[in-house]
Amino acid sequence: MSPEMLAYPFLFIAIFFESFVLVTLLSKPARAARARARREALPSVAVIVPCWNEAATVAATCNSLLALDYPKEKLEVVLVDDGSTDATPTEMQRFAGHPQVRIVRKENGGKHTALNAGIAQTRAHLVGCLDADSFVEPDALREIIACFDDPKVMAATAAMSVHRPGNMLQYMQNAEYSFGITLRHAFASINGLYVTPGPFSFYRREIVEKLGGFRYGHQTEDMEMALRIQQAGYGIENAPKARVYTQAPATVTGLVKQRTRWTSGFLRNILGEYRGLIGSRRHSGLGMLVLPIALVAISSGIGLFLLMLFLSVERMIAALEIRAGIPLSYALLPHGTFDWFYFPVNFYLSLAVVVLLTSITLIAIGKRISKTPGNIAFGLISYTFLYGFIVPIWLIRATSDVVFGKRRNWRY
Repeated sequence: MSPEMLAYPFLFIAIFFESFVLVTLLSKPARAARARARREALPSVAVIVPCWNEAATVAATCNSLLALDYPKEKLEVVLVDDGSTDATPTEMQRFAGHPQVRIVRKENGGKHTALNAGIAQTRAHLVGCLDADSFVEPDALREIIACFDDPKVMAATAAMSVHRPGNMLQYMQNAEYSFGITLRHAFASINGLYVTPGPFSFYRREIVEKLGGFRYGHQTEDMEMALRIQQAGYGIENAPKARVYTQAPATVTGLVKQRTRWTSGFLRNILGEYRGLIGSRRHSGLGMLVLPIALVAISSGIGLFLLMLFLSVERMIAALEIRAGIPLSYALLPHGTFDWFYFPVNFYLSLAVVVLLTSITLIAIGKRISKTPGNIAFGLISYTFLYGFIVPIWLIRATSDVVFGKRRNWRY
């Protein structure tokens, strides 16, 4: 059996999954979500901003919240300093006299403790979170509030993009985030969301209190809370036009560190306390489709990368063997012209191209349904040529950490 045959199952699963997402976007729930009208009767809302050494961005984050198109008497912002050692407390003091802002100081205990401390300071009907390096569009909150018209919905997520990408790596992430917008929109239509990201996710206060507040969650408290909500049998929605922009790592080292935390947190949560969700018919969309495919995606990402390395080394050795008896001066000379007719196109390569083109289509759809401004062409180019080489690094690193029980510092 040819080694390339090992890749076929993973590529077929990827094509099936992407086809499923495209079909789901045409479903009645997805179309209804895109056409969802904004509410006239608006509930009281509190946005918690947990901060640890965020002096450079916390003021801009708070200003973006205060600029939200929402009745001022129904919106409050709770800035929580989680034991910062930089100028974060000084930056927070700029808002000390603001009628909509509360400032909380506490010893460092982690993001989940900061969120719980902030929630304890408010009696708002809906509580949200915004990371202190993120910024929201003025209409984002009204878009999210509409998700809670359904009484079964206990949480809602926004549409994330990268804030002012400045290099190829950040443009690549911006394209990836557009892909994520499409996936979250599709997953929400089958109640398959398993993470409520820190940038501008909201919850009914009653569900947070009922479930006992936020937990450590292996450094992924937003994922742990979403899984707990799903496990309890409630729904999580998505507002694809609620735009929020977040800072993205500018270096490969920073990106790998961030994604290692995300992936290892996912594996530890799913294979630990929430493994009962995998294959659960009660949680059909999440348990029967989303979580199994997420696990397959991690294993296939590692498997395809290792297969690519093996094939590259194998062909390099074969090429060296063939040229072993040929003089170097002759081997380096051009011989004739290259004919594209003889380019080695096979079924394996064709499937890979289909997966890539479908991914690019889903990225474009995400940008369109979220109405995110800006040109994504550079992001698509970066995504095409960089993403597949970087992803295996954090997948292998995260899987290794989980297998060997290693914990890493989350800051990048």
